[in-house]
Amino acid sequence: MIRRALLTGLTLLLLAPAVPAQQATPPATPPATPAAEPGHERMLAHRAAYRLTLDGARDGAGVAEAQGLMLFDILDACDAWAARQRFTLIIQDRDGNSIETSSEYNTLEAKDGTRLRFSLNQITEGAVTSRVAGTAELTPEGGVARYDEPTNAEERLPPGTLLPMQHTIRALAAARSGQRIMVSPLFDGTSEDGAQDTTTLMAGGWTAPQPHAQFPLLSELGSARMRIAFFDRDQAAQGGASTPSYEVSLRYYENGVADELLMDFGDFRVRGELAELTPIPSPC
Repeated sequence: MIRRALLTGLTLLLLAPAVPAQQATPPATPPATPAAEPGHERMLAHRAAYRLTLDGARDGAGVAEAQGLMLFDILDACDAWAARQRFTLIIQDRDGNSIETSSEYNTLEAKDGTRLRFSLNQITEGAVTSRVAGTAELTPEGGVARYDEPTNAEERLPPGTLLPMQHTIRALAAARSGQRIMVSPLFDGTSEDGAQDTTTLMAGGWTAPQPHAQFPLLSELGSARMRIAFFDRDQAAQGGASTPSYEVSLRYYENGVADELLMDFGDFRVRGELAELTPIPSPC
């Protein structure tokens, strides 16, 4: 995980407005830091490890077994959240052949919900198969994603687009208020195609705190079970996005910790069990 000193430098470099070259001295009154959206104070900086196993496969998919590990770190960088997700999955077919895929995904997201730096590397059998990297800036009119990899390109983002942590906070607020569905574009930097449409369904409403023997720090927290479906925007524009490209079901605790993951990749489903959880103290 990136340490505090490096994170502070990254935050200043990537999120702060640039100082004009001709300005010899700073202004008498420094500009105010944009305020974080409500809900960030509930989020927990933490490290979580998830054990991945095959939950099921579609007929004809040829997937006999799948197992792996997902590591998720999120660190409070004071005016931003730094997140790192590492994912390794070994898939075995019915003939006993196996293939290993892995990815590393990093983001730095401003707490005011306006800026994101992102990078994603995907590796199959030791070879890099995909790289996506760049920045995104949101405005009331939508915003723009600027890619450095795989090529220099720009994608316009639709009005109402949310960033990953912002989406989590909004979904938790919706669940607490009794809302049953939340629909919004989401930009997370995992694709060079810009934002995806998402539909978040709240299953069963808000759940009061319950004892959690394995992770006692979750025992005093409310939670909500959700199913999030991701749709390709190009298909939606053509009226053909009734089937999501990807779905994930999970239980979100009110501090942003996720448990009981079920990831549906279409041909097969992978279950993620929370195996380790460690809070990370805030330096702020």
